Amino acid sequence: MSWKCQNCNTTIDDDAFEVCWNCSCEKGKSKPSEELTKLAPDCIRCQASLTFIGTKNFHEGTRWGVLGELGELFVNKENLDMYACKSCGKVEFFVAGFNKHLTRTSSG
Repeated sequence: MSWKCQNCNTTIDDDAFEVCWNCSCEKGKSKPSEELTKLAPDCIRCQASLTFIGTKNFHEGTRWGVLGELGELFVNKENLDMYACKSCGKVEFFVAGFNKHLTRTSSG
């Protein structure tokens, strides 16, 4: 499934992404959030600003299809913030919310 950014009209192919990779505008909003833009780190490859793509839930281990949701209690899951570089295509993952924590502690 896909959605179209209301700010720049870019088609986002995956409905799982909640932020436009082209302009950092959140899904369903008409302009990018200044907070998301300020928190974006620089690319370690080309030093361009990274664009926040969204927070992804990564599943570790095998799927417990037979046990259903009960089996999922025994599986590790990790939420990671995903950033992409529009300049060179590099993708970076950070612990979810870590970047926000750094900004708050360094400014106050």
